[in-house]
Amino acid sequence: MDKFVYLFNEGHSGMKELLGGKGANLAEMTKIGLPVPFGFTISTEACNAYYESGKTLPSGLIDQILESLNQLENNTGKSFGNPANPLLVSVRSGSVFSMPGMMDTILNLGLNDETVAGIAGLTKNPRFAYDSYRRFIQMFSDVVLDVDVFFFEQLLEETRESKGYSSDPEMSADDWQEVIEGYKAIVKKHTKKDFPQDPKQQLFLAIDAVFNSWNNQRAIVYRRLNKIPDHLGTAVNIQSMVFGNMGDDSGTGVAFTRDPSTGEQTLYGEYLINAQGEDVVAGIRTPLPIRTLSTEMPEVFQQFSDTCHRLEQHYKDMQDIEFTVERGKLFILQTRTGKRTAQAAIRIAVEMVNEGIIDKKEALLRVDPDQLNQLLHRRIDDSFERKQLAKGLPASPGAATGQVVFDADEAEMLTGEGKKVILVRPETTPDDIHGIIAAQAVVTSRGGMTSHAAVVARGMGKACICGCETLKIDLRGGKFSVGDIVVNYGDIITIDGATGEIMLGEIPMIEPELSDEFQVLLQWADEERDLGVRANADNPEDARKAFEFGAGGIGLCRTEHMFMDANRIPIVQSMILAETYEERNEALELLLPMQQGDFEGIFEAMQGHPVTIRLLDPPLHEFLPDKEELLVEVTKLQITNPQSAKLKEKELLLKKVRQLDEFNPMLGHRGCRLGMIHPEIYFMQAKAIFYAAAKLSERGFEVKPEIMIPLVGHVNELRDMRKLVVDAAKLVKEETGRDVYYTIGTMIEIPRAALTADQIAAEADFFSFGTNDLTQTTFGFSRDDAEGKFLQTYIEEKVLPDNPFAVLDQEGVGKLVEMGVELGRKTKPELKTGICGEHGGEKSSIDFCYQTGLDYVSCSPYRVPLARLAAAQATIRHGNKKAKDTFISIK
Repeated sequence: MDKFVYLFNEGHSGMKELLGGKGANLAEMTKIGLPVPFGFTISTEACNAYYESGKTLPSGLIDQILESLNQLENNTGKSFGNPANPLLVSVRSGSVFSMPGMMDTILNLGLNDETVAGIAGLTKNPRFAYDSYRRFIQMFSDVVLDVDVFFFEQLLEETRESKGYSSDPEMSADDWQEVIEGYKAIVKKHTKKDFPQDPKQQLFLAIDAVFNSWNNQRAIVYRRLNKIPDHLGTAVNIQSMVFGNMGDDSGTGVAFTRDPSTGEQTLYGEYLINAQGEDVVAGIRTPLPIRTLSTEMPEVFQQFSDTCHRLEQHYKDMQDIEFTVERGKLFILQTRTGKRTAQAAIRIAVEMVNEGIIDKKEALLRVDPDQLNQLLHRRIDDSFERKQLAKGLPASPGAATGQVVFDADEAEMLTGEGKKVILVRPETTPDDIHGIIAAQAVVTSRGGMTSHAAVVARGMGKACICGCETLKIDLRGGKFSVGDIVVNYGDIITIDGATGEIMLGEIPMIEPELSDEFQVLLQWADEERDLGVRANADNPEDARKAFEFGAGGIGLCRTEHMFMDANRIPIVQSMILAETYEERNEALELLLPMQQGDFEGIFEAMQGHPVTIRLLDPPLHEFLPDKEELLVEVTKLQITNPQSAKLKEKELLLKKVRQLDEFNPMLGHRGCRLGMIHPEIYFMQAKAIFYAAAKLSERGFEVKPEIMIPLVGHVNELRDMRKLVVDAAKLVKEETGRDVYYTIGTMIEIPRAALTADQIAAEADFFSFGTNDLTQTTFGFSRDDAEGKFLQTYIEEKVLPDNPFAVLDQEGVGKLVEMGVELGRKTKPELKTGICGEHGGEKSSIDFCYQTGLDYVSCSPYRVPLARLAAAQATIRHGNKKAKDTFISIK
């Protein structure tokens, strides 16, 4: 018979896939002697077996649970369902990966009409007992019986108001008994059954509910967001209850061993006196900072501080710890690796190296490259006068501006329409996950810095303010007020998650700055990585930003972007519309000095690092007037002014636009095909590159232009274009007397180029894989149409695992890249290879590029730090493959 159930003292931290993260940590803490309430874990294998058998508990599981329950009774000296000395348990989910707030928890299971009286007698605290019972009924009914929590909250609020109370602690034992009878009536009305009184029935219903919650909507959304596999399943942890709501010598809290927002080495967390754990994270009461526990319960605080240090040293990482104090005795309920902001992740990693806890390689692996984007967002310009409307707890750093919305569905809808929104709620729940994902930021009027909103927003890198109690939120009216000021749905506000400030209107933002720890970590990454990192930049400003972020060169300079300037468009149009070579050359002569100036700025910004310049690759229609608009204009002139010179001019323009019109411009007269038909265009660009290089060389700059011919599908195209570039170089050398070092290569972006890479390599000094177009031509997808019409459905229905334009399709497009590298280097072993599509800034694609043997990746300037870290992680994971290219490695 399969073993599905493990007592805490039977497991350890290495059993995470079987026991889930929570269960493995409970077992590990038990193993090292921490004060953990005893219990057992039902494995993830049981969850998968549950689904395989059509949502029924697998054979043997019930007997194993009852046997473990018996062990739990022996260990605690209490008996499940015994009114004289009842055992109460918590039932918690626990996946392999932490999914905070995504799954359902049940506390005080085992309470019924008889055991509640037993608890009241044993504790000599009837109020505590009946408060616990009403909590259990509400929680169990919501999670297991699917009765909306609204009905219970409504009854509770009506009862408080009728008795003149302002808060729950004012309720007496008799009051709670009255509420309990009302709760039972609600259950009966909505389920047509009495609330279950048999503790074992409660337990098995709860286990079913936890298994079912693995596939509830919010869990599915969270897994999709964090790319957690669906097949892992969840474990169920059954643990004997300890109570933080037994009086003023009891309490409960959540704490991190370091500050999860900044990474500072100090205890960070919150607790509530006379409360249960759910009260802290639910956001209903605003808790106290953990440091004040040192005055409330000094001995407990010292024991807790020592335990935190011990756990951090044991797990060698920052821990997120749940604890309860029952009548002065500390219990550790859970520990797990704490979620943190990117800023904190970097500081913690660097400081743990300095403290001797981990080494540099481990530190590099600790930071998720995707998190680095959090550090590269804008922040509020401090020079701008702030008019603070309200201030709450700074729960997650960052700044955001957006329209106020009060509902998660509205946040998702408006974001889909292209609007930026800030979600404002009294508190958030797991059901709001889609709204938090959609919003720019989150603001809550209740809850602390470990509330649901805070934890989820921090994990996503979104700005968040919690516990802003001065906000009076009217959900029905669609507004909130602070004093006399009313902010309505749709009004613009700005928030600063680092200070907790909320301000009216839009406030200017400034570019981010990188911390000293960030620079240290990236320096370690550069020392470790074997893969070069370049940037895609089309102008001197972007090139300077790329260099500032540590790019070792420009991997893609798209020259067509240089022509989009309003002052240049008329000249470009005249070049395209020219009827003769002489007319076209006139326009080219005007464009040449403009191009030269662009290249000079980029070469200077890159300070001797290589710059790959792609010659013109536009669908020509992008530079011309819109055909439909032009047709309307011509028709109006034919009616209103048929003899005008303007009409003749517009008719001639329309004729040319129609001649250049293409059924599929992306596969039409673009790339090297333009250079083949109009070589004078590429010749002008090549001259501009060499004039710029010669001028910079004369000024003492080292310049390394790499000239890239786009969209080559046949070696003969590259052969002709290579000769053109070489001729331009000779001409400029004769004119300037300057001998410029340069290379000529091509972008591999259509399948035929990859399939015939051995032939093409004979004419190429380098290959740069243009994975954006290579993905389009391999899949046969038009990116704009695919992403707008069907790609999201493909991902949701798991036809594709990811958007192939965001994450490289290794099975298809990746095979063409591998083939291109292998064939190219058979012809030319020293062939330099890289990628310049957006995949060059995505961590799993970077890992693939390293394993494929590419020399470099190129990405947008703001993703360069991410790529540097991901490249180092690939080297650590897979071992050194080759020496770094000195041109593309920087410190």
